[in-house]
Amino acid sequence: MHFHGQILKMTTQNGKPIQYFLNLSNDLISMNQLIGRKIKIKHVGYQCVNCGRDEKIFRMGFCKKCFFESPYASDTIIRPELSTAHLGIEERDLEVEKEIQLQPHVVYLAYTGDVKVGVTRESQIPTRWIDQGATFALPIARTQNRYEAGMIEVALKEHLPDKTNWRKMLEDDFEDELDLADFREKVAQYFPEGFKNFYSEQGEIMKFDYPYEKPEKISAFTLDKNPEFEAVLNGIKGQYLSFDGGNFMNVRNHEGYVIELEV
Repeated sequence: MHFHGQILKMTTQNGKPIQYFLNLSNDLISMNQLIGRKIKIKHVGYQCVNCGRDEKIFRMGFCKKCFFESPYASDTIIRPELSTAHLGIEERDLEVEKEIQLQPHVVYLAYTGDVKVGVTRESQIPTRWIDQGATFALPIARTQNRYEAGMIEVALKEHLPDKTNWRKMLEDDFEDELDLADFREKVAQYFPEGFKNFYSEQGEIMKFDYPYEKPEKISAFTLDKNPEFEAVLNGIKGQYLSFDGGNFMNVRNHEGYVIELEV
């Protein structure tokens, strides 16, 4: 089989195990069915996820120009506490920012090798947790907009990490139940004044089952440094493809790359 197209992050279906589909110019390729088979990937160009031009990807699938101009790559995507749409203040495009920011958000705890705090739109659950490679996840607050969730996260990340350590996530083989509810009770005291009413004890701990077994060694590669790659697909966790020899490719970090894929 031969495929050609622009990489977007893998689409997922929560199951036992999670089902992964590589989004290649809107062709959805079932990656679970390719586990155990040799895959050849060749990087042949770029296609910015915003403007579509063959310009080198700068970050998050955007060329440099779009990264600094598109509302879908604004600072509030990474730092929700900077959101201003609830005040009617535009950063790059107020209508787009209202669409993203003025909807229910969730502050959560997730175990990705460490217990971390994060923010996501409620509509992105459980996709956000699967993309991070979380073994367990638990909502701890529900807010009406992105700013409120961001302010809670800022306070909590003084006590918990807010970034996923990709190596720890891929090395982790935690099987026992982790009591995130106990963590939730402990961090309740750190909610900032004026935001304590968003704290919620509703919501169950979710556990995720990945088609993945930890290899002996872990090494990540990029298509910039390794534009042609051929290996057996061993498993998938988060947005990482695990190949034989302990080599990993982060699909999300390659959004906007155009590839040829042979199976």
